[in-house]
Amino acid sequence: MSDKHNLEIYENAKELAWAAALRFASFAEQSIKAYGRFTVALSGGSTPKALFTILADKPFADSLPWQNIYLFWGDERCVPPDHADSNFRMTNEALLAKAPVPAENVFRVPGEDEDHERAAANYSATIQQFFGSDAPQFDLVFLGMGADGHTASLFPGSAALQVKDRIAAANFVEKFNSWRITMTAATINNAHHVIFLIAGEDKAATLKDVLEGEYQPENYPSQLIKPASGDLLWMLDEAAAAQLTESPSADGV
Repeated sequence: MSDKHNLEIYENAKELAWAAALRFASFAEQSIKAYGRFTVALSGGSTPKALFTILADKPFADSLPWQNIYLFWGDERCVPPDHADSNFRMTNEALLAKAPVPAENVFRVPGEDEDHERAAANYSATIQQFFGSDAPQFDLVFLGMGADGHTASLFPGSAALQVKDRIAAANFVEKFNSWRITMTAATINNAHHVIFLIAGEDKAATLKDVLEGEYQPENYPSQLIKPASGDLLWMLDEAAAAQLTESPSADGV
């Protein structure tokens, strides 16, 4: 991909998480001023967990207008919400149980539903009802990227890569022999702001291919993320960015 990317590079994962927290607060202020609310799709993973821990502590927990912040998830494993693998459980333990987030502002994926297609349809309906649209526009979507190039639960070669007419889809992930519920690329690409949070040297080679290699979204689903009218920001630590030839183009250090 030859386009110039919006990159911020931070010394380590801790600095990256702090920068993401500041970005969260800034976008919250902007969105609430403009629309009266701030809608966010969250991600799983270690870097988001560090972000959530920061948001749950001072000064963020006490200063953020949580009553106007609405939380969704970009993807979820098909497990109960108290399962060790649940993205919701991680977020609940790191953030929701500590910060004053109203329960009615939290919209988790019903991963415990053993009918995965129904779970995806129900989550799509929940989002559609909230936004009053079949093409919801989140203010912010946080994404991670796996060492295989997947993002959300859009995995290489998986069926959900081809889904363009649904908000969320059930997706069988062959490498894990398990089902996930994921927002589609179309839903993510409709957001005002999309931020990738990527840390670790195990991501470096793949990230170089995603950003600087050929466009192969079947192999690198992260390449599908191209917001239609919003902006895309790659927030990286130095280890993840080590193989890139591009220079930072924003406020990263």
